[in-house]
Amino acid sequence: MGHAHLQGGGAADSRRRVAKLALGAIGVVFGDIGTSPLYTMKETLGTHGMSPTPPAVLGVLSLILWSLIIVVSLKYVTFVMRADNKGEGGIMALMALTQRSMGGLARARWVLGLFGIFGAALFYGDGVITPAISVLGAVEGLEVAAPSLGRFVVLIALVILAGMFALQRHGTHAVGKAFAPVMTLWFLVLAVLGARQIVQHPQVLYAANPAYAVRFFVSHGHTSFIALGGVVLALTGAEALYADMGHFGKKPIRVAWFCFVLPALLFNYFGQGALLLRNPAAIDSPFYLLVPEALLYPMVALATAAAVIASQAVISGAFSMTREAMSLGYSPRMAVVHTSREMSGQIFVPWVNRMLLVLVVGAVLGFRSSDNLGAAYGIAVTGTMTMTTLLALVVARRMWRWNWLVVVPVGILLMALDLSYFGANALKIAHGGWFPLVLGVVIFIVMTTWRRGRELVMREIKQGGLALEPFIASIAEHPPLRVPGTAVFLTANQNAVPHALLHNLKHNKVLHERNVLLTVEVLETPLAEAEERIEITRMDGEFYGLALRFGFAEDPNVPLAMSQCAREGIAFDMMDTTFFLSRETIVADARRPGMALWRDKLFAFLARNALPATAFFQIPGNRLIELGAQVEI
Repeated sequence: MGHAHLQGGGAADSRRRVAKLALGAIGVVFGDIGTSPLYTMKETLGTHGMSPTPPAVLGVLSLILWSLIIVVSLKYVTFVMRADNKGEGGIMALMALTQRSMGGLARARWVLGLFGIFGAALFYGDGVITPAISVLGAVEGLEVAAPSLGRFVVLIALVILAGMFALQRHGTHAVGKAFAPVMTLWFLVLAVLGARQIVQHPQVLYAANPAYAVRFFVSHGHTSFIALGGVVLALTGAEALYADMGHFGKKPIRVAWFCFVLPALLFNYFGQGALLLRNPAAIDSPFYLLVPEALLYPMVALATAAAVIASQAVISGAFSMTREAMSLGYSPRMAVVHTSREMSGQIFVPWVNRMLLVLVVGAVLGFRSSDNLGAAYGIAVTGTMTMTTLLALVVARRMWRWNWLVVVPVGILLMALDLSYFGANALKIAHGGWFPLVLGVVIFIVMTTWRRGRELVMREIKQGGLALEPFIASIAEHPPLRVPGTAVFLTANQNAVPHALLHNLKHNKVLHERNVLLTVEVLETPLAEAEERIEITRMDGEFYGLALRFGFAEDPNVPLAMSQCAREGIAFDMMDTTFFLSRETIVADARRPGMALWRDKLFAFLARNALPATAFFQIPGNRLIELGAQVEI
């Protein structure tokens, strides 16, 4: 009896924990998808020659309802979130997972890498447009409350965005405590505003029948396909559910979505539909016209707060993705600042923050309204969605061993939907869709150039290296002067003599008592297990090979990892240890095979401006000696 009681207590604790995390997830994860009602109906039915006739309103509502059920509930929340990389989500984690499932198939790993990087590059486009469209969409409520304030909308939006980016350095946990109550209130208000209209016009509930969506396509022809590009706006933020999985876990996100967020969104969309059935002229601002006049100003304030929170999820997603890209070798090293002692995932990347601010301000000044930005938005979202589907299908087949008879129909259904949404948005390329595409292509070129450039540098270093074993043997025959202490040489190749060691021997005519060849490896999993973290190889003449392994979601702290080597039988006294590093100066050479000359030059520029490896690995500057080496690629 007591045992059953204990079990019940444990289950209650577990439920409490899930409820607490679900509340946190409402604050951080659902901001992007939660602010979509601000502009989705207006963008779908109020532009591109559409008019809010009853069949059109019911058809679009039906499309929104079934898109939320199939794409968000079934695809992301049920299917894609199963493809976690030791708890981590997001397209970079998924790419690492698919590459691992391919084992030694180098060509397949390369192709999957390209899919992942392109999806990630488009996600940065999303990170620029989400803050711009969410904040503009919220502030545009002022035009409904007081039309004379319309001319200040862009200025107010810019002030809010500048303040938001300035707050990033203090970390999301500082602002995060306020997120959950604000977003909970936001979703409750969405549901209440929608329910008021649905009660007055219950005929709007007919839209739950998918036949209305089919009729909409049949009767509206070409314009229905353009409208599909607007429906996508209701799905923005689905990728964020997956990317933020590592912060909250699957179950809390699923509970929050099915029990609270999805019903609130549907109430609001159907409420806007009911309003449009009664008064088609409300298409100018269907969201704000749901609000009683006395509450318009408080609603603008609440919507702006929700928009800032929505932007926060995408910005912190961009920070996390940048760290993963650096670890996996797709991005130059940059400074990463930790903003929370409890949560390793809460980080701030100053360079990315500055870049996003410049691009977001550019987007607001260039597009000037949420309607214009709507055209630019969908292409980034649907591109990333398509890449995620492709990679998740590879995981289903290779890792979960799904039968082809299941993978093929599921793949056809999901890809048909993703490509329909992508195609509908491709029609808007001339009207602003080019913006995230250009941004994505630039980031894709930078990421692939960095990856390929590092491979070429490694190839040059390995080709020019002396073999280690004969070198150690020759030192035993002709011993140089040995000085006390430990020398640690950072190297990518454990079988060759590091340049820095040769330079030290040649110029200083000395060798340390103990010499360690250190290689830092990043794994395709988010965290390294304790048993794989450290690997020590003993060689003759007090030479050691040391491999330190880190997961892609960790910060590689070399001194800390070396302090744990005592367990493996080799202790380091940091005050008696000197780190040697050869700093490569990259020279672009047109005669060398590998990359086009312009990419060689781009890589050389990135390498000059990257954070030094020593700072990235947290090696103290007062224990470091750097020796120059020139590498031609």
